[in-house]
Amino acid sequence: MTVKCRTACKADLPAINGVIERAVMTWRLPDRVKRLSLPLYRYNEMDLGHLEVWVAEEAGQIAALAAWEPAEAADVPEGCRGLLLHGLYVDPARQRQGIGAQLLAACVRRARELGLDGVLVKAQADAEAFFRGQGLERLEVRDAARDYALRYWQRA
Repeated sequence: MTVKCRTACKADLPAINGVIERAVMTWRLPDRVKRLSLPLYRYNEMDLGHLEVWVAEEAGQIAALAAWEPAEAADVPEGCRGLLLHGLYVDPARQRQGIGAQLLAACVRRARELGLDGVLVKAQADAEAFFRGQGLERLEVRDAARDYALRYWQRA
């Protein structure tokens, strides 16, 4: 099947949040932690105005989404500017089919279009293998009190 990537719109929010919920519920965390944290991962109409959100559609259904925003200078490699991949979620039934890679590539292309140096990812532990497999470089923790432990960088 062909996957089509496009910018998300308000009407997509229920499907987007369904994908997020199904993805989060597969994470290797206690059920209570997933249940309590899930509302923090969902997107709303205000997020669509603040973040650039893309969806991947397959057979007319949203299979995945990615959201990004400008990264804080203190989070990216020194002297670089980039986008922060705020979230990348693939419906569990559609994982391992290259859809997440397509959305990551769209984010990298967008960084390049904006004249930025790359894309920063603050990965959830279950997603580490995916980002390593995509060739992202793991960044060192410079400040343990501030830096997210699982940060990855993809040059644009």
